[in-house]
Amino acid sequence: MEQENRLPWVLVRGAGDLATGVIVRLHRCGFKVIATESANPSAIRRRAALCEAVWQGTAQVEGVTCRRIECAEQAEATAQAGEVPLLVDEHAACATKLHPAAVVDAILAKRNLGTHCGMAPITIGLGPGFTAGQDVDAVVETMRGHHLGRIIRQGAAAPDTGVPGVIAGYADERVIHAPASGAMAFVTAETGQLLDIGALVRKGQLIARVGDASVYATIDGVLRGLIRAGYPVKKGLKIADIDPRPEQAAYCDTVSDKARAIGGGVVEALLEIAREKGLRLL
Repeated sequence: MEQENRLPWVLVRGAGDLATGVIVRLHRCGFKVIATESANPSAIRRRAALCEAVWQGTAQVEGVTCRRIECAEQAEATAQAGEVPLLVDEHAACATKLHPAAVVDAILAKRNLGTHCGMAPITIGLGPGFTAGQDVDAVVETMRGHHLGRIIRQGAAAPDTGVPGVIAGYADERVIHAPASGAMAFVTAETGQLLDIGALVRKGQLIARVGDASVYATIDGVLRGLIRAGYPVKKGLKIADIDPRPEQAAYCDTVSDKARAIGGGVVEALLEIAREKGLRLL
């Protein structure tokens, strides 16, 4: 009887900062969530990304704790303890053991990395790379603007432009890519402390090193994202993110407005499709 009364799993592929917005909202709404990640996640907004549990064992964002587990059999006990289990399982193979009621692909790879309708009764993809009505039941729009968070039941999200969303007049300038390949290294700020997420930086300021190459701030603002120290960076990889709004320094460890909107879209899509299919998720 206890087994019969257990809630079904909602499996979220990915636990970066946008996926974290989805995970946090689902968890708080009462869904039983498990996350899967790669063995070497490259999130730059580390303080707002539950994938840090891959490295640290646990991670917490807005009061929601995510705990790395080593096998699917440990998931139920972790969920019963009020935490979100995370498996290093890049291809979501655990779905064959956990039989989730829903799979949400929140990898944000701009292409489909293997999610298909056969994985669960409900499948949802975030952003470009998915087609609702073909490989998933629904797509949630991830592009900033009027349609952010909108549910698409037929067709695809807006195509990837390759240009970051505009914030305070800045787009490409906000995002910094590695000038070379090598290990990521933090640098010391003028205060004598290691420069990390949340620091106010000036255009042209040294903010990190990749191997022997120096990385400089592209605009004035808040260092909102910085890939973890020691990460084996490839040339061209996104390694830092600067927000031109200085007041955002207070919010570096919280879910962003964009991630929160996408999370709301996922909740809406899950409830709508579950009602249509006569499924119980809560």
